[in-house]
Amino acid sequence: MEWPEGRSRNGLNAPDRQGDDSPSQAVFRPTGARGPAGLCRPTGLCRLASATRFSLQGLQRLWDEEAFRHELIGFIAGLVLFAIVGAAPWHYVAFAILMLVLFAVEALNTAIEELVDRISPEISTVGRHAKDLGSFAVFALLVASGVFALYVIIETVMR
Repeated sequence: MEWPEGRSRNGLNAPDRQGDDSPSQAVFRPTGARGPAGLCRPTGLCRLASATRFSLQGLQRLWDEEAFRHELIGFIAGLVLFAIVGAAPWHYVAFAILMLVLFAVEALNTAIEELVDRISPEISTVGRHAKDLGSFAVFALLVASGVFALYVIIETVMR
């Protein structure tokens, strides 16, 4: 069966044959995923490197947000307080997970704000609502993290 663009069923290019038609001389070249305009997108380790680079660029952008820097200070302060009161290891893990989720939501909130500012620079009700909802999501996680840290400190000191 012939597949489009000379590809075989498994997505690899059809074999380039030189000389006779023996399978031992077939050379398969992976096509990789196709992106916009037919450009090959990175795969494997190259894709992992690209994703890491994009994530670090996102972190660099997030660092410009004063709110993120305050949240990071709060995370470090919480870890120091946990060490002072002698919190259990699972408290550290749970707090770290809560704070990582907070950082992720802060990044999404920043992305929403950037998109709203780009798409709708004028004051609009919809844009205001989108920003307010993102802000509330961050607030909810700040409260959850703060309540958990307070619980750990009180519970550890009281025992």
